[in-house]
Amino acid sequence: MTPPSTVLRAKIGLTGHALRNAGSALWHAPDPRRRYRDYLCAMHMVIRASVPLLRAASARCAELGETRLAGYLDRHAAEEAEHDDWLRGDLALVEPAAEELLRRTPPPSVAGLVGAQYYWVLHHHPVALLGYIAVLEGEAPSRALLEHVERRTGYPRAAFGTLWRHAALDPGHRDDLDRMLDDLAPAPERQAAVGTSALHTVHAAAVLLRELAAAPPEVSPCT
Repeated sequence: MTPPSTVLRAKIGLTGHALRNAGSALWHAPDPRRRYRDYLCAMHMVIRASVPLLRAASARCAELGETRLAGYLDRHAAEEAEHDDWLRGDLALVEPAAEELLRRTPPPSVAGLVGAQYYWVLHHHPVALLGYIAVLEGEAPSRALLEHVERRTGYPRAAFGTLWRHAALDPGHRDDLDRMLDDLAPAPERQAAVGTSALHTVHAAAVLLRELAAAPPEVSPCT
């Protein structure tokens, strides 16, 4: 039987070009300094939800008796702690009014990306969250990409601390998730939930990146 992680990665692979193309559009768009600032702002809006979302999923697992999945989610929550602070620090290096930007209402594209996971966790099954994690941590940024964005923006390397850290950490997180999914060996209907969550995440993340790439200053998510 094909391992669940292999099935999931195949599904993501069939649609992942949409996310890669959206990312390429962002990193080649005009006004790269503002685009990167807005990217950091939007990513903070997403990532500050990570630990609360993981904890909510773990609590739901406890209600359902899903102890192994709960253990994985708790460990991952500990790994994700303070990542929002990393982004806040990077943003402060490129935007003096960083704290003001972060107080603004997140756009529907952010709420749609993250909020769907709360629905599946609370009203279906928390295993769906593995699809979200698989996409967000499934393809670490390459050194070439990070150096390209550094050159285009002219910002110091310190302003890219979060991306460089994720380039180092994400491959290990990807492997951990694949092992957990294979160990769980979810029933077909649970595997379908993971796949649905992953495909939604690809689509919603691509929508957000395209929005950041195309938005003029007056309608940018963070202005």
